[in-house]
Amino acid sequence: MRTNPYSSPLMDTLLCIRHAESTMNAVGLWQGQANPPLSEEGREQAQVLGKRLAGESLSVLVASDLRRARETAEIAGRHLGIATRVEPGLRELDVGEWSGLARDEIARRWPEDFARFRSGDLDVRAGRGETRRELRARVVAALNSLQRSYRGEQIAVVTHLGVIRTLAPGIQIMNAEWFRLDMATLAGSSSFPPGDGGAAK
Repeated sequence: MRTNPYSSPLMDTLLCIRHAESTMNAVGLWQGQANPPLSEEGREQAQVLGKRLAGESLSVLVASDLRRARETAEIAGRHLGIATRVEPGLRELDVGEWSGLARDEIARRWPEDFARFRSGDLDVRAGRGETRRELRARVVAALNSLQRSYRGEQIAVVTHLGVIRTLAPGIQIMNAEWFRLDMATLAGSSSFPPGDGGAAK
């Protein structure tokens, strides 16, 4: 079979970056789709991130449209000379009524739902918002679209801990850190180990 010389391969891996610290991260509140800015510490983290990414040969930088992810990408992108492109499909899990609350208050007011959420239940509706199963479907669709749109390019996405853990369950990743996602794993099934799941972060 002849290879089309004008086609470009789909990307094999994707750089997934957790946004820098927000003002709500700094005080331990669950965010979901709340839209706080970066904290002062977060802005410094984003500056360092930009310098660290300089050796990654990136050509495309995409961010969730939530402010903490977009600001992280914009600050880092200035070091790389890359403009940020926004993808709403990379938003954090919608945690509904849990947004803006501390973990202990969520556990006290919604003990059954929170216990199910911590157990890794894919179908519990966090704070009457979104389920993890819905989150994964949304995120995978967004990433597959990016993969088709930017054939052969080196792509990084700046997103949220809940999003990252729907792609790599159980991963431990701090603000402004990243990991490489094998795109072939997107076709696999999702499962979540016990724990908060990071869906507010």
